[in-house]
Amino acid sequence: MREEQQETGLELSAVVIPLLKGVIYQDNEAPLWNALLSLQARVRDYMGVLGLDLVVDESEGYAFLRSRDTEEGELRRLVARRPLSFPVSLLLALLRKRLAEFDATGGDVKLVMTRDEIVELVRVFLPETANEARRIDQIETHVNRIVDLGFLRRLKPATGAGPAAYEVRRILKAFVDAQWLADFAENLAAYKAHLAAPQEASADDA
Repeated sequence: MREEQQETGLELSAVVIPLLKGVIYQDNEAPLWNALLSLQARVRDYMGVLGLDLVVDESEGYAFLRSRDTEEGELRRLVARRPLSFPVSLLLALLRKRLAEFDATGGDVKLVMTRDEIVELVRVFLPETANEARRIDQIETHVNRIVDLGFLRRLKPATGAGPAAYEVRRILKAFVDAQWLADFAENLAAYKAHLAAPQEASADDA
Protein backbone atom coordinates (compact mmCIF):
# COMPACT_ATOMS: atom_id res chain seq x y z
CA MET A 1 0.00 0.00 0.00
CA ARG A 2 2.80 2.39 0.90
CA GLU A 3 4.55 1.72 -2.40
CA GLU A 4 1.31 2.50 -4.26
CA GLN A 5 0.95 5.78 -2.36
CA GLN A 6 4.54 6.72 -3.14
CA GLU A 7 4.03 5.90 -6.83
CA THR A 8 0.83 7.98 -6.94
CA GLY A 9 2.62 10.85 -5.23
CA LEU A 10 5.36 10.77 -7.84
CA GLU A 11 2.80 10.73 -10.66
CA LEU A 12 0.94 13.64 -9.12
CA SER A 13 4.14 15.65 -8.66
CA ALA A 14 5.07 15.03 -12.29
CA VAL A 15 1.88 16.85 -13.30
CA VAL A 16 1.63 19.46 -10.56
CA ILE A 17 5.15 20.87 -10.91
CA PRO A 18 4.84 21.70 -14.66
CA LEU A 19 1.41 23.26 -13.99
CA LEU A 20 2.88 25.54 -11.34
CA LYS A 21 5.50 26.62 -13.88
CA GLY A 22 3.05 27.45 -16.66
CA VAL A 23 0.66 26.14 -19.31
CA ILE A 24 0.54 22.51 -20.44
CA TYR A 25 -0.22 22.03 -24.14
CA GLN A 26 -1.50 18.81 -25.63
CA ASP A 27 0.40 19.21 -28.90
CA ASN A 28 3.74 19.96 -27.20
CA GLU A 29 3.62 17.54 -24.27
CA ALA A 30 1.35 14.62 -25.14
CA PRO A 31 2.52 12.22 -22.35
CA LEU A 32 2.20 14.94 -19.70
CA TRP A 33 -1.20 15.95 -21.10
CA ASN A 34 -2.47 12.36 -20.93
CA ALA A 35 -1.18 12.02 -17.35
CA LEU A 36 -3.00 15.24 -16.41
CA LEU A 37 -6.30 13.96 -17.83
CA SER A 38 -6.01 10.66 -15.96
CA LEU A 39 -5.17 12.41 -12.67
CA GLN A 40 -7.41 15.41 -13.21
CA ALA A 41 -9.64 14.87 -10.15
CA ARG A 42 -6.65 14.45 -7.83
CA VAL A 43 -4.90 17.48 -9.30
CA ARG A 44 -8.03 19.60 -8.74
CA ASP A 45 -8.26 18.48 -5.11
CA TYR A 46 -4.57 19.12 -4.48
CA MET A 47 -4.60 22.54 -6.11
CA GLY A 48 -7.78 23.46 -4.27
CA VAL A 49 -5.89 23.21 -0.99
CA LEU A 50 -3.46 25.81 -2.37
CA GLY A 51 -6.30 28.11 -3.42
CA LEU A 52 -5.85 27.39 -7.13
CA ASP A 53 -8.32 26.22 -9.75
CA LEU A 54 -7.32 23.87 -12.55
CA VAL A 55 -8.59 25.00 -15.94
CA VAL A 56 -8.59 22.30 -18.62
CA ASP A 57 -9.86 22.88 -22.16
CA GLU A 58 -9.74 19.50 -23.87
CA SER A 59 -11.17 20.81 -27.15
CA GLU A 60 -8.43 23.44 -27.46
CA GLY A 61 -5.73 21.31 -25.86
CA TYR A 62 -4.39 23.36 -22.97
CA ALA A 63 -4.46 23.48 -19.17
CA PHE A 64 -3.35 26.05 -16.61
CA LEU A 65 -3.85 27.18 -13.02
CA ARG A 66 -5.91 30.18 -11.98
CA SER A 67 -5.84 31.84 -8.55
CA ARG A 68 -9.12 31.92 -6.68
CA ASP A 69 -10.49 35.28 -5.59
CA THR A 70 -11.00 35.51 -1.86
CA GLU A 71 -13.06 38.06 0.08
CA GLU A 72 -10.20 38.77 2.45
CA GLY A 73 -7.66 38.96 -0.36
CA GLU A 74 -5.01 37.55 1.97
CA LEU A 75 -4.21 34.43 0.00
CA ARG A 76 -0.73 34.60 -1.42
CA ARG A 77 -0.80 34.18 -5.19
CA LEU A 78 1.21 31.24 -6.48
CA VAL A 79 0.46 32.12 -10.10
CA ALA A 80 2.15 35.38 -11.03
CA ARG A 81 0.17 38.25 -12.54
CA ARG A 82 2.24 40.21 -15.02
CA PRO A 83 1.49 43.89 -15.67
CA LEU A 84 1.02 44.61 -19.38
CA SER A 85 1.74 47.83 -21.22
CA PHE A 86 -0.96 49.42 -23.37
CA PRO A 87 0.68 48.39 -26.68
CA VAL A 88 1.06 44.77 -25.50
CA SER A 89 -2.58 44.71 -24.32
CA LEU A 90 -3.67 46.21 -27.63
CA LEU A 91 -1.74 43.62 -29.63
CA LEU A 92 -3.19 40.81 -27.52
CA ALA A 93 -6.70 42.11 -28.23
CA LEU A 94 -6.01 42.35 -31.95
CA LEU A 95 -4.58 38.84 -32.03
CA ARG A 96 -7.63 37.55 -30.15
CA LYS A 97 -9.94 39.26 -32.63
CA ARG A 98 -7.92 37.80 -35.52
CA LEU A 99 -8.20 34.33 -33.93
CA ALA A 100 -11.99 34.70 -33.69
CA GLU A 101 -12.15 35.66 -37.38
CA PHE A 102 -9.89 32.73 -38.25
CA ASP A 103 -12.08 30.26 -36.34
CA ALA A 104 -15.18 31.62 -38.10
CA THR A 105 -13.74 30.53 -41.46
CA GLY A 106 -13.62 26.89 -40.30
CA GLY A 107 -10.17 26.37 -41.82
CA ASP A 108 -6.97 25.04 -40.26
CA VAL A 109 -6.70 24.43 -36.52
CA LYS A 110 -3.62 26.61 -36.05
CA LEU A 111 -3.47 30.31 -36.83
CA VAL A 112 0.00 31.17 -38.13
CA MET A 113 1.01 34.76 -38.86
CA THR A 114 4.22 36.20 -40.23
CA ARG A 115 6.09 38.98 -38.49
CA ASP A 116 5.03 41.42 -41.20
CA GLU A 117 1.36 40.47 -40.78
CA ILE A 118 1.53 41.08 -37.03
CA VAL A 119 3.33 44.40 -37.53
CA GLU A 120 0.68 45.50 -40.02
CA LEU A 121 -2.08 44.37 -37.66
CA VAL A 122 -1.05 46.80 -34.93
CA ARG A 123 0.81 49.54 -36.81
CA VAL A 124 -2.34 51.27 -38.06
CA PHE A 125 -3.47 51.84 -34.47
CA LEU A 126 -0.23 53.44 -33.25
CA PRO A 127 0.66 57.14 -33.52
CA GLU A 128 2.40 58.28 -36.70
CA THR A 129 6.14 58.74 -36.44
CA ALA A 130 8.91 59.93 -38.75
CA ASN A 131 11.08 56.99 -37.68
CA GLU A 132 9.23 54.00 -39.12
CA ALA A 133 12.11 51.61 -38.45
CA ARG A 134 12.05 52.50 -34.76
CA ARG A 135 8.28 51.93 -34.60
CA ILE A 136 8.67 48.48 -36.16
CA ASP A 137 11.43 47.68 -33.64
CA GLN A 138 9.05 48.67 -30.83
CA ILE A 139 6.33 46.41 -32.22
CA GLU A 140 8.81 43.53 -32.39
CA THR A 141 9.64 44.16 -28.73
CA HIS A 142 5.93 43.84 -27.90
CA VAL A 143 5.75 40.65 -29.98
CA ASN A 144 8.68 39.19 -28.04
CA ARG A 145 6.92 40.05 -24.80
CA ILE A 146 3.83 38.15 -25.96
CA VAL A 147 6.04 35.20 -26.91
CA ASP A 148 7.43 35.25 -23.35
CA LEU A 149 3.89 35.31 -21.97
CA GLY A 150 3.08 32.17 -23.99
CA PHE A 151 0.37 33.61 -26.26
CA LEU A 152 2.57 33.43 -29.37
CA ARG A 153 4.95 30.62 -30.34
CA ARG A 154 7.86 31.40 -32.61
CA LEU A 155 8.09 28.89 -35.47
CA LYS A 156 11.22 27.71 -37.21
CA PRO A 157 11.36 28.53 -40.96
CA ALA A 158 10.48 25.49 -43.07
CA THR A 159 13.32 26.10 -45.51
CA GLY A 160 16.40 28.22 -44.98
CA ALA A 161 16.08 31.77 -43.72
CA GLY A 162 12.40 32.35 -44.45
CA PRO A 163 10.28 35.11 -42.90
CA ALA A 164 9.67 34.95 -39.15
CA ALA A 165 6.35 33.28 -38.34
CA TYR A 166 4.35 32.79 -35.16
CA GLU A 167 1.53 30.52 -34.04
CA VAL A 168 -1.22 32.29 -32.10
CA ARG A 169 -1.73 30.01 -29.11
CA ARG A 170 -5.34 29.17 -28.34
CA ILE A 171 -4.94 29.78 -24.64
CA LEU A 172 -5.33 33.45 -25.57
CA LYS A 173 -9.07 32.72 -25.72
CA ALA A 174 -9.08 31.99 -21.99
CA PHE A 175 -7.53 35.35 -21.12
CA VAL A 176 -9.30 37.62 -23.61
CA ASP A 177 -12.89 36.44 -23.44
CA ALA A 178 -15.88 36.88 -25.73
CA GLN A 179 -17.35 39.68 -23.62
CA TRP A 180 -14.17 41.69 -24.02
CA LEU A 181 -14.34 41.17 -27.78
CA ALA A 182 -17.95 42.36 -27.78
CA ASP A 183 -16.72 45.66 -26.33
CA PHE A 184 -13.68 45.71 -28.61
CA ALA A 185 -14.57 48.88 -30.50
CA GLU A 186 -15.04 50.85 -27.27
CA ASN A 187 -11.81 49.49 -25.78
CA LEU A 188 -9.93 50.21 -28.98
CA ALA A 189 -11.08 53.83 -28.93
CA ALA A 190 -9.69 54.12 -25.39
CA TYR A 191 -6.41 52.59 -26.49
CA LYS A 192 -6.10 55.01 -29.41
CA ALA A 193 -6.83 58.00 -27.18
CA HIS A 194 -4.24 56.84 -24.67
CA LEU A 195 -1.57 56.20 -27.29
CA ALA A 196 -2.21 59.52 -29.04
CA ALA A 197 -2.05 61.53 -25.82
CA PRO A 198 1.78 61.70 -25.55
CA GLN A 199 2.01 63.02 -29.10
CA GLU A 200 -0.64 65.68 -28.47
CA ALA A 201 1.05 66.72 -25.23
CA SER A 202 4.37 67.07 -27.03
CA ALA A 203 2.76 69.19 -29.72
CA ASP A 204 1.18 71.47 -27.08
CA ASP A 205 4.52 71.86 -25.28
CA ALA A 206 6.18 72.83 -28.54
